[in-house]
Amino acid sequence: MEIKFTKMHGCGNDYVYINGFTEHIDADKKPEFIRQVSHRHFGIGSDGVIFINPSDVADFEMEMWNADGTRAEMCGNGIRCVGKYVYDYGLTDKTEIDVVSFGAVKKLKLFVKGGKVEKVRVNMGKPILKPADIPVKMGDLDEKVVNQSLWVAGKEYFVTCVSMGNPHAVTFIERCDDLDIEAIGPLFENHEAFPKRINTEFVQIVDKEHVKMRVWERGTGETFACGTGCCATAVACFLNKKTGRSVEVEVLGGKINIEWDEKSDEIFMTGPATTVFDGVINY
Repeated sequence: MEIKFTKMHGCGNDYVYINGFTEHIDADKKPEFIRQVSHRHFGIGSDGVIFINPSDVADFEMEMWNADGTRAEMCGNGIRCVGKYVYDYGLTDKTEIDVVSFGAVKKLKLFVKGGKVEKVRVNMGKPILKPADIPVKMGDLDEKVVNQSLWVAGKEYFVTCVSMGNPHAVTFIERCDDLDIEAIGPLFENHEAFPKRINTEFVQIVDKEHVKMRVWERGTGETFACGTGCCATAVACFLNKKTGRSVEVEVLGGKINIEWDEKSDEIFMTGPATTVFDGVINY
């Protein structure tokens, strides 16, 4: 069976995109398909696979899978690329669209240049700070987890936990470049404090408007960028009085701008979306 696909990335956070309007893979075969396709040496190579499907509640559905074959709720870089895909490949001519992922509808504004989408602004909604809803098992489940102590491998870290539809733990460090993320990332991801595992952001403050971040994503490992992680980072920075409500987050693959609106409590993420190549895979 031949499956058509498009390789895309947002600041280096790369996924294989499949048009669910025309391509079909049986549900029980998807986890193994995702693992094969995502493999960096034996497949196309990606941080996961995203299916773009019809929807009854939005213009499109984003069905996101991690590289290890597990489902994920949301991907900020992924949803920007969904916006680019549906416009560039003629599935819509609108520059403002709704995309649903795991039941949550996000509003996208597409910025078009030369007939192609160059960048996308996404209303990522309100951050979730109640521990039970993230979920995280630390301290009082009715209080925010802000700058709370967490021991990992015999070392004390201070974390701020946020959900952007998927769970995040943000911790501040002196220098991102010195971080052995391959060693510490899995220990955060699988820590008993996080019943559904966790995405972890290690953040270096540059100034009040600019931070650097490296991310360990559950089910994938270190990625070049994480859109929801950038949103969680911005929330954690403000709650810890390290930045204002608008901040540029520098990740390995580029820069993403985050604004946390004071009146609406909504977070707006703006960043690039890039098409790498189209292809066909035999499966």
